[in-house]
Amino acid sequence: MNKEIELNPNQVVAYLKKPAAQFTKEDIIRYITEQEITMVNFMYPAEGGRVKTLNFVVNNLAYLETILTCGERVDGSSLFPSYVEAGNSDLYVLPRFRTAFLDPFAEIPTLCMLCAFFDKEGKPFGGSPEYTLHRAAEAFTESTGLTFEAMGELEYYVIADDDEMFPATNQRGYHESGPYAKFNEFRKMCMAYIANAGGQIKYGHSEVGNFKLNGKIYEQNEIEFLPNPVESAADQLTLAKWVIRNLAYQQGLDITFAPKITVGKAGSGLHIHMRLMKDGKNCMIENGVLSEAARKAIGGMMLLAPSITAFGNRNPTSYFRLVPHQEAPTNVCWGDRNRSVLVRVPLGWTSDVDMCAAANPLEKPERFDTTQKQTVEMRSPDGSADLYFLMAGLCVACRIGLERADALEIAKNTYVDGDIHSEKNKALLAGLEQLPTCCVESGDWLEKQRGMFEEKSVFNPRAIDGMIRNLRAMNDKGLYASLQNDEAKLLALVEQYFHCG
Repeated sequence: MNKEIELNPNQVVAYLKKPAAQFTKEDIIRYITEQEITMVNFMYPAEGGRVKTLNFVVNNLAYLETILTCGERVDGSSLFPSYVEAGNSDLYVLPRFRTAFLDPFAEIPTLCMLCAFFDKEGKPFGGSPEYTLHRAAEAFTESTGLTFEAMGELEYYVIADDDEMFPATNQRGYHESGPYAKFNEFRKMCMAYIANAGGQIKYGHSEVGNFKLNGKIYEQNEIEFLPNPVESAADQLTLAKWVIRNLAYQQGLDITFAPKITVGKAGSGLHIHMRLMKDGKNCMIENGVLSEAARKAIGGMMLLAPSITAFGNRNPTSYFRLVPHQEAPTNVCWGDRNRSVLVRVPLGWTSDVDMCAAANPLEKPERFDTTQKQTVEMRSPDGSADLYFLMAGLCVACRIGLERADALEIAKNTYVDGDIHSEKNKALLAGLEQLPTCCVESGDWLEKQRGMFEEKSVFNPRAIDGMIRNLRAMNDKGLYASLQNDEAKLLALVEQYFHCG
């Protein structure tokens, strides 16, 4: 058997002995019948990002084949209230077989699958986040000949009663071990469950943020994924949030992906790493340095960064995180190994040195292709993001960068060496575009730049209209300045958006 399949923790993959991407309807029926699965769940993220679920009892083989082939009707106006009208709201949901996994929380054997939406004509519903991302990835490859891959860094806080034993050092939780970090075992359980659901995880660790508030411990954690084709990357993050919330509930813990909880403490981002692939090779590096294609893609992100916040920063507390000196970006710029910029080019194993042999004298030096590991990281998004629209927006931005003649010039003019807030960069900082400071400004930028997102029929105009209305309805201009010294009002606002995305 293929080693990759042998090591895959997804039970459906292990049983069918084939990669999830190759699952067919026949495979799903065989797994359900041979494993005596009694229920099937159709799952789909709706507006706002939360996963919705439709349960089916497996009555008989004919009924099973019917739901897998024809799907079911759902009320689109309840799922997408901003842009689907109640008077013409019926949509179909059809399972995507490659996303099948065994529900780890169900008391009876249940197979889950993420779904695609279709309209009354039987065509993909253009306003669905999943199809928007599909179109973005398709348009990217049609235009560039490349494949767009992504991965997320999912940050979240675990909240529990303070036992006052082995207190953590305030805001010094990065990679902390137990007993100072209290929830490493919970994170490891989350990682195992996510992997069972098909998530390809790179690693997990405790993060910087930890503090006490109103008798509770707030401990920040992070789970980072491996690069995947962008549609799969969004699916995995969506299911990961669902898993973490369900497992927390099961364990009697509370968790939040909220971008900001209180002033002066680390907020939770959702950094997205990207790479450009062709025939299985990473196109981000050329002769040991960042390639022209990578710099053009960065130029595209610099151009569309202000409006990308409309997909990645969707409630007022998002903009309490995007403030100076909190390892979160404030201006449209990029740099190497630089956590003060919007787009970071992380350390990329380009030294051509066998560090494994240096650390382990018994190993013989060998040449290992490390170019596959190079990515660039967008640092503005947070847990309020609509994951599919965010990934689609980044895909559009990188495609436009690769298409535009001036993308390299844009990248050159927005490059920052070192901390953007340092004295040496003072003059440069003054000339850089500032990210939106509130939802209202984000909506205004989306209105201004919407044409680029709507090109090639990627983003649906009615969906864009709905997003703009929602952002402007937040009415949060100047809110940060008015609340940053009023902790009680800030905490009330955080509570309002505590379970975002």
